Amino acid sequence: MIHKRTALILLALVAALALPVAAQDTIYCGWEDGTATVLGLYPADGSGMIATNVMSPDPVYAGDHALKLEDTLESGTPQAYIAFVYGLEDGDEVTAGFWRYDDTPDGSPSCRIWGHWNDELPENPDGYSGSASGNSDYGTGTGWEWTEYTWTVADGHTGLVIEVRTYSNPGDIVWIDGLEIYPPEDCMVETPCEEVVGTQSTTLSDLKSLFD
Repeated sequence: MIHKRTALILLALVAALALPVAAQDTIYCGWEDGTATVLGLYPADGSGMIATNVMSPDPVYAGDHALKLEDTLESGTPQAYIAFVYGLEDGDEVTAGFWRYDDTPDGSPSCRIWGHWNDELPENPDGYSGSASGNSDYGTGTGWEWTEYTWTVADGHTGLVIEVRTYSNPGDIVWIDGLEIYPPEDCMVETPCEEVVGTQSTTLSDLKSLFD
């Protein structure tokens, strides 16, 4: 239990700053459990992409595992859903990035980070409420390379699904590792690597409630 005098000192310091004390989480997924792959695929029946959790001799950026994505679609753009961020409000920003690997400069396979809005129930990561756009960079095709994008929430959207989109021919493969998500406060984040995680902020009112 915090001594009342100590509590009053802490409250006075926070009040003097006149700013909320915020705790913002960075969500990481490295596919290290050896079984995780993706939250979902498009096409949903899996006809466009095969997702596999792999180890060396496949390329791995960090740790022992990575995500392998094999394009199997004759035409179109298959997608792997690797995160779902929901509980969002207009003005919120979500930044996410990952390491991607291919060794084919100026040719397929290639991939980029993308997103779509999903304002349906949290239990449905496959919901679609319109494109959220993403990074137009396809990569240099010279091995491991970092890519990221920042989405700004608008038009009343409440959920964002983060995708890997492949631009390839059937049988082409890319590898993904080290996903990092920087979500806003007070939202929920789901990745293939762990259960839903909530981000929280601590304000002066929250601190006062500790001593009521």
